Amino acid sequence: MDVQQSLGVTGPDRSRIGLEVLLVLGLSLGRSAVYSVLSIIERLTRAEPLSAQTSTLNASATPDRPWLDLAYQLVGIGFALVPVLLVLYLLTLTDGPAGRLIGLDLRRPGRDLLTGALLAAGIGIPGLGLYLGARALGLNTDVQASGLAGAWWTVPVLVLSAFQNALLEEVVMIGFLITRFRQLGWRLWAVIGVSALIRGSYHLYQGFGGFVGNLVMGVLVGLFYLRWKRVAPLVVAHTLLDVVAFVGYALVAPHVTWL
Repeated sequence: MDVQQSLGVTGPDRSRIGLEVLLVLGLSLGRSAVYSVLSIIERLTRAEPLSAQTSTLNASATPDRPWLDLAYQLVGIGFALVPVLLVLYLLTLTDGPAGRLIGLDLRRPGRDLLTGALLAAGIGIPGLGLYLGARALGLNTDVQASGLAGAWWTVPVLVLSAFQNALLEEVVMIGFLITRFRQLGWRLWAVIGVSALIRGSYHLYQGFGGFVGNLVMGVLVGLFYLRWKRVAPLVVAHTLLDVVAFVGYALVAPHVTWL
């Protein structure tokens, strides 16, 4: 069933869909957005400027015990994917096979991979420029994309982390939220705006550059989804962006002082 065919729910269905959205956000990225807002407030009220602070992604849990650190990383990735399974289940209950509904399937693997790679290049290069500009203006923290020690499993775990981030953000923020917002009868500008605003908000812990960059990314991927109704290329693009950031940082940062 196409998203357009499932618009205009009324009565109890509207209440159920609204509750679904609130619960899913409260369990996943909406919760992250609230904590991120609190984080930027805490950072702005420190004595040191924002530009002198550091945000570490993929932090090590037990750096002195690599085997236990690996277990922590894998468990964290697994639990982070539970909201993805939840929204796919909820969509399937009401709209048929969720993978087909939101375009998270293997019907067009070649086209999805190519489109995702092009999207990654189109978003990643300006995004890096925005980050560097925000750093120069003192509006962003120093983002360290990997805090993992150099164990044999570091690169595979960072790739898995990138894929997990992509699935969580694109399936929940795009596939699920846009579908549900459309079913609630929201105007297109509100659908795109709210989804993008939440995406930007849960990146606020990085600073205002992270917020603006992901807000713009949210608008672009939302418009793409409304046009093509496929999440798969967005997952590919997001995975590539994060793999380059995470793995590139882990491999290069120890040898480059300015990073």
